[in-house]
Amino acid sequence: MWSSLKRFLIGRPLKSTELGEQKLNKTKALAILSSDALSSVAYGPEQILLVLITVSAAAYWYSIPIAIGVLVLLTALILSYRQIIFAYPHGGGAYVVSKENLGKYSGLIAGGSLLVDYILTVAVSVSAGTDAITSAFPSMHDHNVIIAIGFVIFITILNLRGVTESASILAYPVYLFVLALFILIGVGVYNILFGHVSPELHTPIGTPVAGVSLFLLLRAFASGSSALTGVEAISNAIPNFKSPAPNNAAKTLIAMGSLLAILFSGIVILAYYYGISPLAEATVVSQIAEQTFGRNFMYYFIQGTTALILILAANTGYSAFPLLAVNLAKDKFIPRMFTVRGDRLGYSNGIVILGLFSILLIIAFEGQTEHLIPLYAVGVFIPFTLSQTGMMLKWIREKPAGWMSKFIINTTGALISFIVTMMFFLTKFMQVWTVFVFLPIIIFIFHRINKHYEAVADQLRITTCEPSVPIEGNVIILPVAGITHVVENSLNYAKSLSAHQIIAVYVPFEREDELAFEEKWKKWQPDVRLVTLISPYRSIIQPLTKFIDTVQRKANESNYQVTVIIPQFIPKKGWQNILHNQSSLLIRAHLLYRRNVIVTTVPYHLKF
Repeated sequence: MWSSLKRFLIGRPLKSTELGEQKLNKTKALAILSSDALSSVAYGPEQILLVLITVSAAAYWYSIPIAIGVLVLLTALILSYRQIIFAYPHGGGAYVVSKENLGKYSGLIAGGSLLVDYILTVAVSVSAGTDAITSAFPSMHDHNVIIAIGFVIFITILNLRGVTESASILAYPVYLFVLALFILIGVGVYNILFGHVSPELHTPIGTPVAGVSLFLLLRAFASGSSALTGVEAISNAIPNFKSPAPNNAAKTLIAMGSLLAILFSGIVILAYYYGISPLAEATVVSQIAEQTFGRNFMYYFIQGTTALILILAANTGYSAFPLLAVNLAKDKFIPRMFTVRGDRLGYSNGIVILGLFSILLIIAFEGQTEHLIPLYAVGVFIPFTLSQTGMMLKWIREKPAGWMSKFIINTTGALISFIVTMMFFLTKFMQVWTVFVFLPIIIFIFHRINKHYEAVADQLRITTCEPSVPIEGNVIILPVAGITHVVENSLNYAKSLSAHQIIAVYVPFEREDELAFEEKWKKWQPDVRLVTLISPYRSIIQPLTKFIDTVQRKANESNYQVTVIIPQFIPKKGWQNILHNQSSLLIRAHLLYRRNVIVTTVPYHLKF
């Protein structure tokens, strides 16, 4: 049943030779890798207004110069990540750049920040999308968390079906959103130019406003820069592109940057001229659409596509997280299971883990987007800063042709990214202080995992391992619970091994059971030695392991190997296992961690 359900949800397994068919062209890649960045225009401008409203609505005109600053940073980041794509065509983005140019721990900080950031990408995107839905249908507001979890599960399943299939489905909502916002911005700008928007709704640009300080403007700039999250995703996902991958990735990055600049600028301008104030019950985009079109088809079309892209922006995390995890796993900083491709040739372990952690975050924060965005943004600006700094050092060290212009681009990006990061720490410390907790923990976990893998490699390497002791013979211990076909099957297997000695072990709880079983055994298998271990405290494992230890000590003196053969019967139907006590499983689990003891299970399959 499970196999049938899996095939229904995920689809048929794909051959390894079909991997090339799972690569993305520029159109599909733009849809799934830039959905996070494009969707952020739905909440990035709102974050600027949330800071400015602390002074007064008159300060809204400052959103225009702040938006220009955000566009300057966007330009620097796009040009910089374009350089990273060609310098590191195998992907990895900020993690690889930081590790190779700034050292291992800088790379781990960038990699750890991005892993957490992609989890936050899913949680923030889905939560914001749910907010957009409940803005249009307020009666659903109390069910935000349940709706968000449902969307995460849906996107997880969609990504488990493969990159190409998910891209084919997700491309339509992304391009519909772009179309919807172009229509909204176009009609809005038309209304402004032809005098259909009252000038009384906004304060003229340049009007002095009491209470505005440089610190406040930097704070608003940092908040608005949250619209740039997701810019790095393309550089992480270069292996997903069709050949020539670096060229296609670079063109996709430029297209994403251009669309993001136009949409972000348009929403900021409309919000300013319409005099929009951020409200808890309605997003800025929702208010702009309502003032432009009223509550008609176009309003619901814009709200619907906005909700879709906000939700599907989570797919950027699903595209980038598994590939980043692969790079970390190859370097032995996270479990090797992240390098394994699933049935549909995607890195399914990374996809499932991302979905689970995102659901936990949504539950923990109760789907409140505004509590997640600062942590989300600071998590991506740390890698921004490190990758830009790493590229600066790379150009200084290598000095290729035209390196000075590249150096200036990266220096600009590094400086602005550092300022934004510091502003988040200074102005939103109570919301981002957990970075100082989880980053050291993540780095410590990376270090411990890496140390474990290195230790295992040293112990398994033939040239460094201790010489193995030759085995002179085999002593077999066979735990028995009665005289049955199961025991007979295991005993026959033990005899076929030409063992030095076979010892059957029976653990009774009562003296009467001990005597009765010994009598039956002598009649049934007189040639096989039986040891009974009375257990007054009704424990099987404790007396059995003590006996095994005793035999092992004596066996080691003669270079004999101790093998424990565990009989186990297997019911025909899986659910029937719960009807039987699983003593064999408990014994096996306990003995697997005992040194110099081999554990073998001999199954006996029931017919019905």
